[in-house]
Amino acid sequence: MKFGLRVLRGSIAVALIMFALPVAFGATASLVSSQAYAQTAAQIGVEGNRRIEADTIRSYFKPGPSGQLDSARIDDGLKALVETGLFQDVKINRVGGKLVVVVIENPVIGRVAFEGNKKVKDEQLTAEVQSKARGTLSRAMVQSDTQRITEIYRRNGRFDVKVEPKIIEQPNNRVDLVFEITEGQKTGIKSIDFIGNNSISSYRLKDVIKTRQSSVLSFLSSGDTYDPDRIEADRDLIRRYYLKNGYADVQVVAALTEYDPAAGGFLVTFKIEEGQQYRVGSVQFRSSIATLDGEAFRSLSRVDVGSIYNAEAVEKSIEEMQIEASRRGYAFAIVKPQGDKNYEAHTVSIVFTIDEGPRVYIERINIRGNTRTRDYVIRREFDISEGDAYNRALVDRAERRLKNLDYFKEVKIVSEPGSSADRVVLNVNLEEKSTGDFSVSGGYSTADGLLGEVSISERNLLGRGWYGKAAVQYGQRTQGLTLSFVEPYLLGYRVALGLDFYVRKQSASSYVSYDSKTIGFSPRLGFQLREDLSLQVRYSISQQTITLPYYLQNCNNNTADINYFPTPAYIAAGGAVGPFPGNTYPGPFAGLGGYNCYADGEASVAVKRELANGKVTTSAFGYTLAYNTLDNNKNPTTGILASVSQDYAGVGGNVSYLKTVTDAKLYTPIVSDVVGVLHLQGGVIADVGSGIRMLDHFQMGPNLVRGFAPSGIGPRDITTGTYNDALGGTSYWGASVEAQMPLWFFPREIGIKAAAYADAGSVQGYKGPTSLFVGGTCNGTALANAANQCLTVGADDGLIRSSVGVGLIWQSPFGPLRFDYAVPLTKSPYDRVQQFRFGGGTSF
Repeated sequence: MKFGLRVLRGSIAVALIMFALPVAFGATASLVSSQAYAQTAAQIGVEGNRRIEADTIRSYFKPGPSGQLDSARIDDGLKALVETGLFQDVKINRVGGKLVVVVIENPVIGRVAFEGNKKVKDEQLTAEVQSKARGTLSRAMVQSDTQRITEIYRRNGRFDVKVEPKIIEQPNNRVDLVFEITEGQKTGIKSIDFIGNNSISSYRLKDVIKTRQSSVLSFLSSGDTYDPDRIEADRDLIRRYYLKNGYADVQVVAALTEYDPAAGGFLVTFKIEEGQQYRVGSVQFRSSIATLDGEAFRSLSRVDVGSIYNAEAVEKSIEEMQIEASRRGYAFAIVKPQGDKNYEAHTVSIVFTIDEGPRVYIERINIRGNTRTRDYVIRREFDISEGDAYNRALVDRAERRLKNLDYFKEVKIVSEPGSSADRVVLNVNLEEKSTGDFSVSGGYSTADGLLGEVSISERNLLGRGWYGKAAVQYGQRTQGLTLSFVEPYLLGYRVALGLDFYVRKQSASSYVSYDSKTIGFSPRLGFQLREDLSLQVRYSISQQTITLPYYLQNCNNNTADINYFPTPAYIAAGGAVGPFPGNTYPGPFAGLGGYNCYADGEASVAVKRELANGKVTTSAFGYTLAYNTLDNNKNPTTGILASVSQDYAGVGGNVSYLKTVTDAKLYTPIVSDVVGVLHLQGGVIADVGSGIRMLDHFQMGPNLVRGFAPSGIGPRDITTGTYNDALGGTSYWGASVEAQMPLWFFPREIGIKAAAYADAGSVQGYKGPTSLFVGGTCNGTALANAANQCLTVGADDGLIRSSVGVGLIWQSPFGPLRFDYAVPLTKSPYDRVQQFRFGGGTSF
């Protein structure tokens, strides 16, 4: 019985094997698992291949040490063939005791095309997909490409995109691959909310982050498209803003995003835990280096006792102190801050500790990703080089400088260990961006009328870091040409050389009676003394010419009667130049008539003197010292912007004077979202030899006190019958207070603010010519007909002009626009008023 059972079991096993063999060999990925079929790779037959050589297919089957193929190695070869992606199907069959590999090759792609894509160019999609023309079609790769295209559109804010790949059969086992794209509508940010921001308004925080909420003007920018990387970066911007304003315990817990199908966009919510606001209780300086006194660094601290705690000021203090320690010979010194919080008093006691750091040197600085910018343009932003002591503060400064160049999309400096423990390698990873701009600008102002400008500029000319710009302006009353060039590192030093050439033409208007044309050239040198302090020295040479229409200067030769001047008919008939009273023309010219030369207006004597001077050359040296601590140059809310300028003319040329101008603006928050602006300005021009031209006087208007016309304030020629030209003054001063606030019923993304202001100022001290003729006097004794050849100065009494007004400020996608309506409170009877003023422009 036992024997019979064994026979039965053996018979069943043989039957099962015989039944399974044909099934196994007929499968797509079949395996040969019997020693009886073992053979060499060269004996394998190949069928179905058209483009791929048989030996190439056999090469995927690797024999064992004996040179034979067992079942495991045949299985490995089968898998390797499938993984190549070259075949639609692979089978292994046994034909007469021989292994045969039967393949069906994937077709070749004839072309890859995209249909329906309007927002993303073919070139960008072609660069992203892996399926290429003349390559082999892989269905798995096609699916992967579909996902890539979808991701590109989602990064551009179009989450409703649909991508459907179509494979079009062609002769000779070729196909065309077409991606049919339905782009869908732009998926924007429908709302941005903040939770937990009890001290800082949502309006202010929306101004801090880069993400924008969709609005009617969103088509002009991309800030409202959903970008998860940008939202994550916004979390850090919010945190840093709170730390800058005293909230040392702040945490931006989460940035929650949710797609709302009903709204057709994303809802973004930032969850914030503010904590309490701290002030600086005390500031101490300690040094563990025996030969280095910590108190010597107190002057470098930007943190003051009693001020609101500012993490950014602490960081800058550390940087300045660490750099100063390096200058003193302590290259490895490290400055560490320590803050002890007093939760009851809401203060932070800060201790700056200076320690000796590890002795680490820079082995190499590797620069990667700069395909256009020269290496030396990047390296010169470092205050350290290979072989120097490693100083993290100097590395951070270099990274900040590279970002400020605005040549790169991304700048990241990372360190890695060098060839030894005391060596470090710095890798500067860059991603370049376009640095050229072509713009067509247009604008309108009540002073200059319509104005257009075409300009082309390059911030990184030839990859050498040069700046170049050419611009042409053309408008109703203003035309001009400007050429500019800047070399930021003159002879390898951190000194900027600038060259400017300009041609300007100003036409007569209701504000001035004359046309003027100026051609000038100005080289300048710029020095960055500190991060907030800069100095510019310059030389300028210019030539100015003014012209007047004939009817504004036709009383010049009147010596008999100021009321009459010969008619053209009288002169054509051969009459003497010189009028006669009461139409009493002599002899044959009687009855030809005369006319009042003031009837059509007359320019001021001062303007005629400028006209008589012809081309006037001004050669001047000057400087400007500027101080800037604004938190944002475009939309400041706190800080100071101040400058002092002086120009001395008289180094050659026809003009001599010393001109001094000061200007200061203080921005400070008043209450939530309301910013106060205090603006103080003043200037004086002094005669240093040959008198002061009328055109060199200060001509002031709404730039000093709003509510007045251009050149509408100050000394003026009030001679009867003249154009009453503004003469200007040799000194002026002005003060303005303004409150800027958002209009809360407008979405913040619109960018409209309201302003209310009060201005006061004065211009006085005309010291230009008062007589038509050089050497003439206007005291009634030296000249006949003094009323014709002399001017009468009015409104030169130092009267304070003042006004109050309101305005709208719009940081629009078209450029900054401002509308002002001001009402003068005090003025001279000769001043010219312009209550409404508008100005603005755009680039596109």
